[in-house]
Amino acid sequence: MTSNNEWPIGVYPARLIEKLAQVRAIISQTPFDADQVQPASLDLRLGETAFRVRSSFLPGPERTVADRIEALKLHQIDLTSGAVLERGCVYIVPLQESLRLPETVSASTNPKSSTGRLDIFTRVIGDRARGFDQLPAGYSGPLYLEISPRTFPVLVRTGSRLSQIRFRSGDTLLDPAEHQALHREQTLVFNANQDVGNGVALSIDLLGENRGGLVGFRSKRHTAVIDVDRKGALDVLDFWEPLNSRGSGELILDPDEFYILVSHEAVHVPPDHAAEMVPFDPLVGEFRVHYAGFFDPGFGHSAAGGTGSRAVLEVRSREVPFLLNHGQTIGRLIYERLAERPDRLYGTALGSNYQAQSLKLSKHFKPYPA
Repeated sequence: MTSNNEWPIGVYPARLIEKLAQVRAIISQTPFDADQVQPASLDLRLGETAFRVRSSFLPGPERTVADRIEALKLHQIDLTSGAVLERGCVYIVPLQESLRLPETVSASTNPKSSTGRLDIFTRVIGDRARGFDQLPAGYSGPLYLEISPRTFPVLVRTGSRLSQIRFRSGDTLLDPAEHQALHREQTLVFNANQDVGNGVALSIDLLGENRGGLVGFRSKRHTAVIDVDRKGALDVLDFWEPLNSRGSGELILDPDEFYILVSHEAVHVPPDHAAEMVPFDPLVGEFRVHYAGFFDPGFGHSAAGGTGSRAVLEVRSREVPFLLNHGQTIGRLIYERLAERPDRLYGTALGSNYQAQSLKLSKHFKPYPA
């Protein structure tokens, strides 16, 4: 094992993620897929079995996830040939990757962008965890993924990648003054109404002036199954209702409906930084945004194929209808320092699906309009 003082402060780019694997701080049942290591994150792969459980859970400090599965299990499903996960059900899947982290290295997880855009609710759980999606420094043990499709039934299999993990050491977050300085130097947000301080504020575009008035999509009910590993195979109108602006810049969210919307701002993640989207303020209204979370270095970067890219937003109202207005702030991008300059960037050279995006559905759908 590499000694702790050899792990630098910052978010780990691909080279250091690969180094963690080399020293078996990341342990994988099979070799990594060719594109599994991203510029500053690692995709996590489903194992061979899914367990349908009665409820979501946290194991707590005295129990393992396997203990809780045994107590809550309804049945188990073989994923080796593929299986459909039904919406509204909760499944726990052991992942192919496990961890044996150095004492100074922690990790956090988020759904992949495509997972969020299908409204598949996912969270990673570790043994004896008190919270979801956080693995403390020095964590040693297996990883499990909680999966609950909310809108569409989905077909998954062993090796499907629904979540990703990021590794870091030390204090990586920029403070407000550092955000402002980085914005002056490298332009983090392209918009006349810039709000840069404690991160970059993101608001909703409900005019769609650059898209012929198209402002978003609302999911349909009772659709066919979506195979999470097939790209560009599905007709948009079989699964989504396009939403067009009527010029008012307003949209009423219906309770329990799922929407794909887009930020008014175009954003930029410089090569030596990463970013994560966080809620703006839980008190601003009765809606939530299902953030896919990570923005790898190079997102929206001109040298990587995109001069500013919009953030796609997965939105639900809660118990009551809620009125959104054009330009309403709903989230912030918080930037973090990388531990070193990355050797690859998010973008066209890697075949990244969402570089230079505007309003865009997940990679599973054919372009719209056709």
